[in-house]
Amino acid sequence: MEPEEIHEFADQMKESAEGGESLRSISLGISILAVLVAMVTVLGHRSHTEAVLMQSRAGDQWNEYQAKKIRMDNLSVDVDLLGLQPSNDPAAVAAKTKEYQAHIEKWKEDLAEEQEKARDFEHEVTRAEATAARYDLGEALLQIAVVLCSITLFTRRRAYFLLGLAIGAGGLLIAASVLLLK
Repeated sequence: MEPEEIHEFADQMKESAEGGESLRSISLGISILAVLVAMVTVLGHRSHTEAVLMQSRAGDQWNEYQAKKIRMDNLSVDVDLLGLQPSNDPAAVAAKTKEYQAHIEKWKEDLAEEQEKARDFEHEVTRAEATAARYDLGEALLQIAVVLCSITLFTRRRAYFLLGLAIGAGGLLIAASVLLLK
């Protein structure tokens, strides 16, 4: 080998060593982004599950409200019918009417509580869905960031890596913004 070829070979080795270090930092960045994608994905799935569970609880609560409402309405009809029926014992009818009225009054209070609980569950559903939507958007942006950073490995253009990091930071901020939801 001539001295000039040795010098060129040495220059090529230096360039590849510098590029190798650069590729390592890019690979590390991609790995970190991939871990963040996985974390945000899990949080998003948990939020979707929470929304489904809260929706089920809200439905159950509304069913309980409806059952009590139907019982109360049926008892109100019974009270009306008791007043219309002829009776040999008006004192017994009055006592039964009073008893039924007491049940109706209690159920009115219960209905207000049941309705409040159901609305609370519906509020929780709305909150969980908003949380899940933010996690989903954050996840999508982080996935786009991984792809853009990966393009850097093929093209050797650092602009893709920087753009990917910027989009990834945006995705991470959107996912973290869940903490601001109340």
